[in-house]
Amino acid sequence: MCRTLAAFPTTCLERAKEFKTRLGIFLHKSELGSDTGNVGKFEWNSKHSKEGRNFSEDVLGWKESFDLLLSSKNGVAAFHAFLKTEFSEENLEFWLACEEFKKLRSATKLASRAHKIFEEFICSEAPKEVNIDHETRELTRMNLQAATATCFDVAQGKTRTLMEKDSYPRFLKSPAYRDLVAQASASSASLASSSHAEPLHT
Repeated sequence: MCRTLAAFPTTCLERAKEFKTRLGIFLHKSELGSDTGNVGKFEWNSKHSKEGRNFSEDVLGWKESFDLLLSSKNGVAAFHAFLKTEFSEENLEFWLACEEFKKLRSATKLASRAHKIFEEFICSEAPKEVNIDHETRELTRMNLQAATATCFDVAQGKTRTLMEKDSYPRFLKSPAYRDLVAQASASSASLASSSHAEPLHT
């Protein structure tokens, strides 16, 4: 997070807190008034406008599948903010850590990073302990003896399934996501009507 926010004049920690607060306020207060929601949405949109897909398509795609949500930077940010309200953000953070881990090519870095991930998310009483069964925890512990890019696959898969079956449906029903969908639908309709209104050149 610090690297991506380094360009801001405030410190990384302050900026991270500001971002968390803005999304948190939006998630909790979007139904109370359009002004609060609009600030969160359009600032957020502008910061991620270079992703290729427009914001409306992005938001509407999240309800199509959990994969589409996880493949979107906006979607991951929104889902992470939602999970914070349920005190279960460690599941997504672990999944993301595993995705980054699998990109490592150095055996030394793999071993070092594997132990850090295990200590942060997997071992008993870890600071961000994820909800996995004892067998999966022990299997992962054994995998660390010869760390490879796949040593967290079972644990990551179970955490992903838990999010998809449990948290994801609640996210789609949340007032914040419904408000985003309404805004995205309105934006799409507005763009469609304005394009039809343009004169045709022959």
